[in-house]
Amino acid sequence: MYESRLLNNLPRVREAIEKATMRAGRNPGDVTLVAVTKAHPPEALRAALAAGIRDLGENRIEELEGKVGLLGRDAATWHMVGHVQGRKAKQAVELADMIHSLDTYKLARRVSSFASEGGIRVPVLVQVKLSGEEAKSGFSRDRAVEAVHEILELPGVEVRGLMTMAPFVDDERVLRRTFVGLRRIQEEACKLPGYEGRELSMGMTNDFELAVEEGSTMVRIGTALFGERPR
Repeated sequence: MYESRLLNNLPRVREAIEKATMRAGRNPGDVTLVAVTKAHPPEALRAALAAGIRDLGENRIEELEGKVGLLGRDAATWHMVGHVQGRKAKQAVELADMIHSLDTYKLARRVSSFASEGGIRVPVLVQVKLSGEEAKSGFSRDRAVEAVHEILELPGVEVRGLMTMAPFVDDERVLRRTFVGLRRIQEEACKLPGYEGRELSMGMTNDFELAVEEGSTMVRIGTALFGERPR
């Protein structure tokens, strides 16, 4: 089932990314496709790996733990794209190759502590809340650059860039405003001493083409690849 879905869907998604980069005068190779397998069974991940996808994303630590346990830590580049509770920071450090959702300084300190204990450096993205939606987490627009500066001082944490979630709307102006906003925060953060982050994780199934046009380097796509999540 998942093999046939990807046979149809993956070329379409890759073509859409390529066309979006061309419209923006960018190189398609600058955009990483992170296949988000939330709620899909291991069959979906195996099909993704067989289709040549190497970056897999999960929203929940429990699912990430189970799937890494089944497929192996080295089977893919594992992305933790969902909210990480402080009490699960240790698992995130151990399981994820990149944490996209560093949304509080408290969480950053916990990630730093566990990474330092393990003698490793964990690639992270600082999550910025630009949508105004209460349900979404992240640093505010006004606080984002200061947060990056503070997190840069923590050992064991390697800030690779920023992440945001756009509101789930069809209004292109609203979506572009969100993506442009993150790009501008990135431009400000790049003035900080020691900051070399270049990643902008923004864009999902409903808006990834706009996100790529506005500078996204990582798109987090689930439904467009795997279909609707099983109930």
